[in-house]
Amino acid sequence: MIKKEQKTILATDCGSTTTKAILIELQESGEYRLVVRGEAPTTVEAPFEDVTKGVLNAVHEVEELTGKTFVSDDETIIRPEENGVGTDIYISTSSAGGGLQMMVSGVVKSMTAESAERAALGAGSIVMDVLASNDGRLAHEKIERIRRLRPDMILLSGGIDGGTTKHVVELAELIAAARPRPRLGSGYNLPVIFAGNKDAIDDVARTLEGLVDLKNVANLRPVLEHENLAPARDMIHNLFMEHVMAQAPGYSKLMEWTDAPIMPTPGAVGLIMEKIAKKDGIDLVGVDIGGATTDVFSVFGEVFNRTVSANLGMSYSVSNVLAEAGFDNIMRWVPFDIDPEILRDRIGNKMIRPTTIPQTMEDLQIEQAIAREALRLAFIQHKSFAVGLKGVQQERSISDAFEQTMSGETLVNMMSLNLLVGSGGVLSHAPQRAQAAHMMIDAFMPEGVTRLAVDSIFMMPQLGVLANVNEKAATEVFEKDCLIHLGTCVAPVGNGKEGREVIQITGKSEKGTNFNVSVNYGDMILLPFELGDRVHAEIHPAKGFDMGEGAGKSVERTLHGGVVGLVIDARGRPLNLERNTPNRVEKLNKWKFEK
Repeated sequence: MIKKEQKTILATDCGSTTTKAILIELQESGEYRLVVRGEAPTTVEAPFEDVTKGVLNAVHEVEELTGKTFVSDDETIIRPEENGVGTDIYISTSSAGGGLQMMVSGVVKSMTAESAERAALGAGSIVMDVLASNDGRLAHEKIERIRRLRPDMILLSGGIDGGTTKHVVELAELIAAARPRPRLGSGYNLPVIFAGNKDAIDDVARTLEGLVDLKNVANLRPVLEHENLAPARDMIHNLFMEHVMAQAPGYSKLMEWTDAPIMPTPGAVGLIMEKIAKKDGIDLVGVDIGGATTDVFSVFGEVFNRTVSANLGMSYSVSNVLAEAGFDNIMRWVPFDIDPEILRDRIGNKMIRPTTIPQTMEDLQIEQAIAREALRLAFIQHKSFAVGLKGVQQERSISDAFEQTMSGETLVNMMSLNLLVGSGGVLSHAPQRAQAAHMMIDAFMPEGVTRLAVDSIFMMPQLGVLANVNEKAATEVFEKDCLIHLGTCVAPVGNGKEGREVIQITGKSEKGTNFNVSVNYGDMILLPFELGDRVHAEIHPAKGFDMGEGAGKSVERTLHGGVVGLVIDARGRPLNLERNTPNRVEKLNKWKFEK
């Protein structure tokens, strides 16, 4: 039973590579603050095969840093806190062991199947494949695909309530023919969630009887004009705890320790992202780049979307980044020449030794070049998925119900983007904050005026699950200790001739700093602009360049300072940079800014 007031909060995130622990305490001032952070390698794989060992190792580091005791002699988390020993609550998130892996299906690929994918992604899962009646594959190909992938669960949808049941029952017959087995464990049936036409519930149940663990929830698309994703998403969370986590090595023990359900790491990060956007009334893009996956979150016009690129990561999936981006795309960001075979060897070493970190400046520059491409590719995927529903005005319910008027067009509008938030080891642990800012600008290519921030020590997952238990603590720690505001990026949209002036910024900050700067096309400069300072600036783009009001039209915007400063990116949008671009290395070194 969780106490009404928690003075001490211990939270962990079991990532695919590293397990992170944070300690939050209620201060005498009445506000919650982060005290310390510890980390250790995740231990879900052989030879340990027990995730709690990595958790205890991370918590032991917290003990060493604070001089307090949180682990009992019999190796469990002590709760509640008494006389300075133990913690009032312990909570955790996890993406270890590959996280939550799902298949989804729907009758029409661009409608119910897409809604099912949104529900699964919003719940923090990796979508392994999307099956649809009209996806072009033969029945035996779909059956073989289900057998081979062995997902943690399947989300079955299709049809509006009161409509035909034929096609969704045919999808159920494919699942029955495949007789799917779960990825983890062998003593239970694979969970299947049916979220389709309510008139098909009995037929689907008869088709799948005895073969799967069938759960029924409300239809994802009860009528053509509405999405209702919350019931399916909630059931995914419940089954993740009851089935998937219970089968993973050591998780049954971990679940006994926690005072709230373990959440998939991406789902927890999504929660805190939504709260930021809702609280401040802003359009936001966030990214969490991990060892195995890269998750992108966005909120535009109060519409929340999340995508996961399961093959784009910085350790386990780093070779996939090379394969998808290609050698030339990675090399265009590296300020020196390197033999392709040497690059592949270095990337391969990272994949088989995922906990290693760069040891030389060259290693760091290569890793950050790979990160740029992983982020860029993940964002391309996100923009193609974060679209309005096809053909009609729709209502969306990933977290809250709200109307949207777009139909099939991407919701991502970089010119209206207010805040870009980076998270994950390569961004949070960059040796210099300016490097994190540079990677995000190069990967996402923000337009107009955009604030940049990074998760200071990668604790957004823990704060996301904490928000369900103690929103005050989660909010205060997020605002005071989590986000590091890097500054503002000003980027006019357009292309021109190098050396020609394309933007002028004038204004005076609240702390008395005067801005009257002109930047030429092809340049990228950093101006000192302190954290907490801001200026109401007049921005004058040259003819042919747009700052949000049309080509050549001046705008007034509020610019915010940060630990890096004010970045003026006049390299053009889109950025034309290739491996064989003349003077590429000189340009990269010219654009480089350090802070």
